[in-house]
Amino acid sequence: MKQLGTITVIGRDKTGVVARVTSFLFEQKANIEALEEQVTRGQFSMTIQASWKTGQLRLDTVKDGLARLAQALAMEIGFHLSEANRKLRAAIFVTREPHCFEGLMRGFRDRTLSQAEPRLVVANRSDLEPLAGKFRVPFICVDWNDRVKAEARALALLEEHAIDFVILARFMKILSPTFVWRYKNKIINIHPSLLPSFPGPQAYRQAYEHGVKIMGVTAHFVSMHLDEGPIIAQESFRIRPQMSLKQIVAAGQGLESKVLVRAVSLFLKKRLDVYWGIVKQV
Repeated sequence: MKQLGTITVIGRDKTGVVARVTSFLFEQKANIEALEEQVTRGQFSMTIQASWKTGQLRLDTVKDGLARLAQALAMEIGFHLSEANRKLRAAIFVTREPHCFEGLMRGFRDRTLSQAEPRLVVANRSDLEPLAGKFRVPFICVDWNDRVKAEARALALLEEHAIDFVILARFMKILSPTFVWRYKNKIINIHPSLLPSFPGPQAYRQAYEHGVKIMGVTAHFVSMHLDEGPIIAQESFRIRPQMSLKQIVAAGQGLESKVLVRAVSLFLKKRLDVYWGIVKQV
């Protein structure tokens, strides 16, 4: 049995960061299982998946050492330890549409998503607070008018509740690259089109105005580029002649929660591997 941990490093790009962090982990008897780094407009981001053999992890030493490294490098370094034999903790982000949120909660209740538990609902509106109360999940409304402050608050909540992954259940706000990198390939979104067609808002209207004959929905990991993250699952429906926009939206919404729950289930069963931006089922 081994212990797994995720280290995230974020800050202004500079020389030697990878070497200093990995050297420290090697000194702490860690095995580097995966490492991904990226520089975007001078912003450096790195995610490391590390493991320790049973009995070799000195948690306080690792945390203290990473804190000292963060200070020395003037960067943010986070460490998240995956506890064995416990359910993953999910945070669900919502705005005001209830169908995906309800579908997820039914999945948790009927054991479709038995490997996880919903620990927190974060919203930028208060519309779904009664529904969260019905399912007995803590609901916190965050004012999203200032995205920097809102994301800082949301990240603090995720840390406080020890959240492992995030589900965007028709959450109608764009997350910044800085937010996304902290949960690399751990944020799952549902989009109302067959991506890469019709990214962005008003996807159903775009499809209607373009006269497409097949429409659908896409569940994907969130990346730093809007609606371009690795695709997990898709499903489609035919647009019949004379269908109104309202009818198209209704048909699409009937698939959204189904596909989102399927994507979360695949994630929880550890059947997804992201390779060069493409999700492969394993």
